[in-house]
Amino acid sequence: MGFQHGLSGLRAASAKLDVTGNNIANANTVGFKQSQAQFADVYANALGGGRNQIGIGTQIAAIAQEFTQGNVTPTNNPLDVAITGNGFFRMSNNGTISYTRNGQFHLDKDGFLVNASNYNVTGFSADAAGQIIPNIPVNLRLPTSDMTPKPTTSFMAGMNLDARTDVPSPLPAFDAANPSTYTHSTSGEIFDSLGNSHVMTLYFQKTSSTDWGVHAAVEGATASGAVALSASTLTFDSSGIMNPSAPFTVDVVFDDASIQPLQFSLDLTRSTQFGSKFGVNMMNQDGFASGRLAGYSISDNGEIRGSYTNGVTRTLGQLALAGFSNPNGLKPMGNNQWGETAESGLPLVGAPQTGVLGSLQSAAVEESNVDLTTELVSLIMTQRVYQANAKTIETQDSVMQSIMNI
Repeated sequence: MGFQHGLSGLRAASAKLDVTGNNIANANTVGFKQSQAQFADVYANALGGGRNQIGIGTQIAAIAQEFTQGNVTPTNNPLDVAITGNGFFRMSNNGTISYTRNGQFHLDKDGFLVNASNYNVTGFSADAAGQIIPNIPVNLRLPTSDMTPKPTTSFMAGMNLDARTDVPSPLPAFDAANPSTYTHSTSGEIFDSLGNSHVMTLYFQKTSSTDWGVHAAVEGATASGAVALSASTLTFDSSGIMNPSAPFTVDVVFDDASIQPLQFSLDLTRSTQFGSKFGVNMMNQDGFASGRLAGYSISDNGEIRGSYTNGVTRTLGQLALAGFSNPNGLKPMGNNQWGETAESGLPLVGAPQTGVLGSLQSAAVEESNVDLTTELVSLIMTQRVYQANAKTIETQDSVMQSIMNI
């Protein structure tokens, strides 16, 4: 049986050389996971076999993949994504689902997120308001059209009106063109139905120790009564807090008849009347002009965000990840893809950073986890094993020749 030992050893060493060579060949393959040849000894079935039984060689027990984390390397493509931790990207090739750790993605001509093999990246879509729809994963398609303008519906400002200001006597009639008729003023930007920007100026006139008259003017609305406020007085209590603290409504009619009248909520409830200088501590509004898509970014939890030239950032979708209880049970399919099998278990699909799924890093890729130094050492050792097994065959042949010559 001596030849059997050597032959099995040669087959095993040859298989390990193939595995090592494949690892080395894929040292630069993004998302590649190195394999390991695992061996088992072989014993012949024999009656009365006991502890003195001699084996008949070795065999391949398994070619196991090692799903350890690869190094993460930055790239210049914001749609490149690296997984840190557990999980695989879920890909669709005309409905055939596969899984990968290679996150080198780009947009095709129709705006779908795909890899180099034109497999679609799947995930969760977003509605027009940028809210993620947590449903069955779909092929992600990122809109490239201009963003529709949004008229202002809410304007919020907070400021301190100086309590030390004297109340003029008699009270002058308000005139925006005459600074002596008001005490403080501040301006902010609002947007109409066409996305045009307008400047709204707020004027404050102290009318009593606790009350301030408020007036507004909007550039582009100059006719009498073009800007109407549902309330015209701010009242503060003895602690300097506005009372009552409720927003009021602003109605604006523009000189240009092609622009729809604008109505929005004006919230000044964060304003105070303290004995310190006038100052604005916050101001924001929710309208914006039309915008063109300027770039993408992907957050740690897989949300894909589009940045527009109007300064607005909107969520366009979310990448999905799939986890497996036994990744080693996945079937290699080539093109950096793995397929589900009975041994891998069912995929657990969800958003990154949920459950046992890892997080993502945008503009980066996960390198192969092949350690070239280790593989080259393994190559040398396997070569020695191959030579040693060949030597056992040579020795056995020499012994057989000696027996034949007797």
